[in-house]
Amino acid sequence: MDNESRNSEKAPEPVGLYPHARKVGNLLFLSGVGPRKRGTKEIPGVTLDNEGNVIEYDIEAQCRSVFENVRTILEDSGSSWAQLVDVTVFLTNMKEDFEKYNSVYAEYFRDNQPCRTTVEINALPTPIAIELKCVAVINN
Repeated sequence: MDNESRNSEKAPEPVGLYPHARKVGNLLFLSGVGPRKRGTKEIPGVTLDNEGNVIEYDIEAQCRSVFENVRTILEDSGSSWAQLVDVTVFLTNMKEDFEKYNSVYAEYFRDNQPCRTTVEINALPTPIAIELKCVAVINN
């Protein structure tokens, strides 16, 4: 069984020593994907103070950016949005963000409805409010 790393030249750089994705057999496992933009520490929808603390954030903007980053990694790895089979979503504020996140999620996943788990966590490694962990089928 093959087992190879896949990286995208368009998706944000990982914040640690790990690939964007790993292909094992006909499955593609994505590492946690956040909303950052490649080549910068900019996080769409986030305003930070001088010490790097979050002043305010827009969960809808972060959701859209995360979903586009996932799409980029999938496509650059030889898979696609339609081939997603499982999505784990990490939110830092379920009470405040779930309704908006769920609404944006419904837009993006209208035609493909993979299994989904949504979990609230205390923090993520960068000042983001959402991260996705995904599994997709891959043909190459």
